[in-house]
Amino acid sequence: MSDENRLVYSTESGKIKETPEKPQRPKGDGIVRIQRQTKGRKGKGVSLVTGLDLDDAELKQLAAELKKVCGCGGAVKDGVIEIQGDKRDNIKTYLEKKGHTVKLAGG
Repeated sequence: MSDENRLVYSTESGKIKETPEKPQRPKGDGIVRIQRQTKGRKGKGVSLVTGLDLDDAELKQLAAELKKVCGCGGAVKDGVIEIQGDKRDNIKTYLEKKGHTVKLAGG
């Protein structure tokens, strides 16, 4: 719908707010994949953790735990946990202790 035709105010209910849609993430196959990536990061490597079927709050909590285990920084972006550095082995052992099926992806 174009911006010119959308309703912004109604005399019955007042100001109308659009409800933002939650981004739909694809469901995983139950396998957590950990890969190392340097592309677009000026040569600095990060470990990407994908395939976790958790909501945003649980992902942030898990990311905080992984950062403590690895002793480094990180972030959650678009449902993917990014941990700074090549910490794939530490992440794999921690997630396996928590009961996840883990695979190391990529080269």
